[in-house]
Amino acid sequence: MTNSSIFPADFLWGGATAANQIEGAYNEGGKGLSIQDVMPQGITTPRADGPTDDNLKQVAIDFYHRYAEDIALFAEMGFKTFRFSIAWSRIFPLGDETEPNEEGLAFYDRVIDECEKHGIEPLVTISHYETPLHLADTYDGWVNRDLIGFYERYARVLFARYGARVTYWLTFNEINSVLHAPLMSGGINTPKEELSKTDLYQAVHNELVASALATKAARELAPNAQVGCMILAMPTYPLTPDPDDVMASLTTERTNLAFGDIHVRGEYPGYYLRSLRDQGVDLVITAEDRALLKENTVDFVSFSYYVSVADTADESKRVTGPGNLFPGVRNPTLKASEWGWQIDPVGLRIVLNQFWDRWQKPLFIVENGLGAKDELVEVDGRKTVIDDYRIAYLNDHLVQVGEAVADGVDVMGFTPWGCIDLVSASTAQMSKRYGFIYVDRNDDGTGSLDRFKKKSFDWYAEVIRSNGASLTR
Repeated sequence: MTNSSIFPADFLWGGATAANQIEGAYNEGGKGLSIQDVMPQGITTPRADGPTDDNLKQVAIDFYHRYAEDIALFAEMGFKTFRFSIAWSRIFPLGDETEPNEEGLAFYDRVIDECEKHGIEPLVTISHYETPLHLADTYDGWVNRDLIGFYERYARVLFARYGARVTYWLTFNEINSVLHAPLMSGGINTPKEELSKTDLYQAVHNELVASALATKAARELAPNAQVGCMILAMPTYPLTPDPDDVMASLTTERTNLAFGDIHVRGEYPGYYLRSLRDQGVDLVITAEDRALLKENTVDFVSFSYYVSVADTADESKRVTGPGNLFPGVRNPTLKASEWGWQIDPVGLRIVLNQFWDRWQKPLFIVENGLGAKDELVEVDGRKTVIDDYRIAYLNDHLVQVGEAVADGVDVMGFTPWGCIDLVSASTAQMSKRYGFIYVDRNDDGTGSLDRFKKKSFDWYAEVIRSNGASLTR
């Protein structure tokens, strides 16, 4: 064990969730349908025509009715911050209305009330894979430039309502994931295999402009707010020292780095523009768009980190793994989770140093964790989960965060994904569990929804109490 902590005294320890994966109450409180209501198996199957009974997200873990209980559990662990998202279709049920739904706004008032009661700082994601279904069906999601205005209106309502109470905001969750999951990430109704490259990258551009407009609105309506982008970080290693493999890995990695480059520097990098040219993509980018991107850069960069991948220029060696959202070549030096996600704690230190060197903006790790099949057991008359594998995973990653802090990287905080069990985004399962708190719900929808503290609950509470000094090296 370490004897002292190198983490900053104001380090924001907490946990992360998303509305569609925890709230449930999909048709309560004036909420409209979102794309998640027609994705009963996540991204593993085509969308449904409408809500279906096999969609676990309709109830999820019922946070909508149990938020006070859950936030109290987070406070018991010592959370300094709680990352949650606001469901766009709770505020604007269709997405294109001019007036918001007061009942939806009042719900998030109550959530923030509970956070304040326990001294927990809200970290709010404005759009986390929850595009209103009407915007997908009517406009084809972010392919259509009209969504920029709808999103800006939505963001302005949030800043006006909560800006005095919420300091930290994220504009889009894993914004670069639209390249891999257009419906989930971009509300794009056109099937991926039918979507043109031009439409896909126009959607990317439209989201980037909307992100800049939200940043601008925050500075007008909530001057004390800090606005960050949120990107899916995925370091890409060359499979061999062959320079062609090094170039292949750099090219792949830049598909993610571009999103941070644009948010931080306010302009499209040359390598990204070349990629668009090489793909025959011709975007509509106005002079006003360019000015908005340049003048409204983010205050910090947040990211998710789960895996690293490898890449090679040798097509015969392109052996890919079942990595869900994550394309790439399997790294033969790494072990993988039950879902094929390769486990690489050092990769987190690499990402932190790379991002800090590249952007010189404070960094926030807003997702990291291990999805695993947990078994509820009884120990000393109490139901729990002996999740030593999760403790080991998080310990090893946090040790590397500490190394990055020692390297001189400005790290704001750490909010592991799924601090309470929730419905998986990629597969829509309950059995792929991430939390410190077990929720009694099964993949077939059965279960009491009761909450039980896992072994990792007490472990994380001690990590927070000691500000990381309890981590085992």
